[in-house]
Amino acid sequence: MTTFANRFSYGDEEMMRDRLTEVMKESLKAKDVRRTSTVRLIQTAIKDRDIANRGIGKDPVTDDEIMQILMKMIKQRDESAKIYADNARPELAEQELQEICIIKSFMPEQLPEEKVRELCASVITETGAQGLRDMGKCMNALKERYPGQIDFAKASGLVKDLLK
Repeated sequence: MTTFANRFSYGDEEMMRDRLTEVMKESLKAKDVRRTSTVRLIQTAIKDRDIANRGIGKDPVTDDEIMQILMKMIKQRDESAKIYADNARPELAEQELQEICIIKSFMPEQLPEEKVRELCASVITETGAQGLRDMGKCMNALKERYPGQIDFAKASGLVKDLLK
């Protein structure tokens, strides 16, 4: 499956908002209903966060925060797909899985598990973490340095194992 977003590489001078706008235009022209609706959902989530930030005097969301929003959207859809599958609703589960693929097309490639393990170990060393009470410090460092590149639920388990 060729995706419009794959033509863009993460980290270009183009911001995520620009990428989303461009993909929206292309998906509308191609009459790709699923992609169009998913990109609209992403843009709405970003606008909602911008409005919330404005209400507390913060700047609009950054690309890193957009990555966090995308990761949250993927997690929500993954949970929904499992619920639909468990309740004999395969068509709805498939819809959720298609949306996950579209959302992932805007994210950088995920780091392999071996690399994530190395990064967790190096963050523990750098932060001087001594035990589980320092886990938050380690996770914050990972989230700051590798947004969208790591499954933080898995990384959390790795950090926990390494700190024991």
